[in-house]
Amino acid sequence: MSNFFIDPNIAKAKTIATEFYTSEKYFELSKEKIFENSWQLIPDTDKVKETNSAFPFILLENYLNEPLVITKDKDNKLHCLSNVCTHRGNLLVNEPCKLHALVCKYHGRRFSHDGKFVSMPEFKEVENFPTKDDDLHELSVFQWGKFLFTSLDPKIPAKEIYGDIQKRLEWFPMDKLQFRDDLSKDYTVKANWALYCENFLEGFHIPFVHPSLNDVLDFGNYSTELFRYSNVQIGIAKEGEACFDLPKTSPDHGKNVAGYYFWAFPNVMLNFYPWGISVNLVKPISVNETKVSFLIYVTDESKLNTGAGGNLNTVEMEDEEVVENVQKGVHSRFYKHGRYSVTREQGTHHFHSLIAEFIG
Repeated sequence: MSNFFIDPNIAKAKTIATEFYTSEKYFELSKEKIFENSWQLIPDTDKVKETNSAFPFILLENYLNEPLVITKDKDNKLHCLSNVCTHRGNLLVNEPCKLHALVCKYHGRRFSHDGKFVSMPEFKEVENFPTKDDDLHELSVFQWGKFLFTSLDPKIPAKEIYGDIQKRLEWFPMDKLQFRDDLSKDYTVKANWALYCENFLEGFHIPFVHPSLNDVLDFGNYSTELFRYSNVQIGIAKEGEACFDLPKTSPDHGKNVAGYYFWAFPNVMLNFYPWGISVNLVKPISVNETKVSFLIYVTDESKLNTGAGGNLNTVEMEDEEVVENVQKGVHSRFYKHGRYSVTREQGTHHFHSLIAEFIG
């Protein structure tokens, strides 16, 4: 039986083999088997507000390293394109800008904002030219409010991943999100990306690791709900602590919800608080190192620094300390597998099951 087999019965299951966190082989295999097929959060719609604008970026820099560009054409339609010229491989757009066409600065090949080939100097004699291969590759885009997601090779429709939480939070004012660069931050964690994710996926550690968070959450009523490729943890506020004013249409109406902690396979986390959303993007760098980008989007400035979403930096430092120690621990000759708490670690069991499914 494979080391990565995860028994579907959580009461019988063992955690995934430590080799997944320590082996260069599985770190590289995860690119092809997991990340190339996944939906990744990319720069939001505010980066291309105007028509004929373009915003270049690298998808999962230091791991997938794919140069892409978001464009908005004259009809206000968004496109996510390869940022690599189909002639000799030069990068087309090097900085955010407005332009009438995407023009390669190497030999002058020109593309429209939807990636279609337009013209090329000195190519009249070339036979069977142009073809579709001369267009820029266009990637699928999924939009939720200002958030944009794309995938290099999607095997699963984005709606199957995000549809459940969209429905659950259809009352949330996604259109009012304002990005706050001054509150956003990158963290470097000396641990495997999967260890960071599985720590996020259970509230079991809150009383032991996060004293300030434990002071505002009712741990006894903390719960996890599983979907096919995602899950959500629901933190209930203690009496008097900040919580959502939920509409009657919400299935959680009547509960003092302090936060919804949503995770999408494999590495996107959207944390909903009364003040807005904290996005955690988990970006693999090496087997033993991960970059985590905290992106802060605010809807209600007056509620910042309150409740479960009030001291995110402290919580992050506490998580990093634990996860980095676990990374050291999984290298031990004497540790191979653990077991799951049936009542508290459903999210981690779900995550390991998906890894096993995708790795094969």
